Amino acid sequence: MVRNVAGLLPELETEDFYLLSGVEQGMRFSEWVQREKLPNFSGLTPEEVDYRLERCLKRGFIEKKTIQYEGYTLKFEGYDLLALNALVERDAIAEFGSPLGVGKESDVYEVKSYKPLALKYHREGYTNFREVNKERDYTSDKQHVSWMYTARKAAEREYETLEELYPDVAVPRPIEQNRHAIVMDKMPGVELSRSKLEDEQVVGVLDLLLRELTHAYEIGFVHADMSEYNIFVSEEGVTIFDWPQAVPTDHENADEFLRRDLTNLIGYFRRKYPRTVPDCEVEDVANAIADGSFETLDAHAT
Repeated sequence: MVRNVAGLLPELETEDFYLLSGVEQGMRFSEWVQREKLPNFSGLTPEEVDYRLERCLKRGFIEKKTIQYEGYTLKFEGYDLLALNALVERDAIAEFGSPLGVGKESDVYEVKSYKPLALKYHREGYTNFREVNKERDYTSDKQHVSWMYTARKAAEREYETLEELYPDVAVPRPIEQNRHAIVMDKMPGVELSRSKLEDEQVVGVLDLLLRELTHAYEIGFVHADMSEYNIFVSEEGVTIFDWPQAVPTDHENADEFLRRDLTNLIGYFRRKYPRTVPDCEVEDVANAIADGSFETLDAHAT
């Protein structure tokens, strides 16, 4: 897990953020930013750049490498700080809390403003950049692509999708986005993978999820990464999250992604509750969702 740097925010000075922003600007052109270019990118004097580099290196926000030149690059901790500082300045966050979840492609923390919220940092590409970059279409027209760019584009796409879906689909309410970070409503309940539904609840919950996917399709989106790990269930209902890979319904592979989502979702319920879930063809359910006629799973039982 990338280190939580929220506790370091109060000890940093404005010029530290100028330096970090300067490195960020330089990384648009090269993974390693030449030291000589940092005064221009950051707006600081060469002497101030030297001082701020030492402060940021000491705190682990940037990394130094000597190749044909002395170069600097942001670490995720530095990128986290830039996003966090911007969100605090926008009054989207007042307090930073405990981790809510850590995954391969995101870290989620509880934060507070006028009520408890969730802050999601996208981590796409941080540990396996080449593989992620092949799977995503964020970067098809870019010559120089970094993990930073990939993570930011993932956050932008997810935030835009949530804005389109909320409140008609049961997704977290999006509140603010900066760089690779999204502030959203904290989800009630527990992850579906960790829940134990009563027999009489199983089909009802699955029907509810399938109806939400129908509503998303009607608005124009397919989730494209459905699993038991991106669904929360509670007494109030369900919440579907993690939408950065969502595709529009006119995408050339939208039907394929919809069937994969349904195979994953229905397959999970069948494995966990084999005596409760009725047999049905994924193809029939997919067709019903696509034409807006889905009502219940029982209606498609074979």
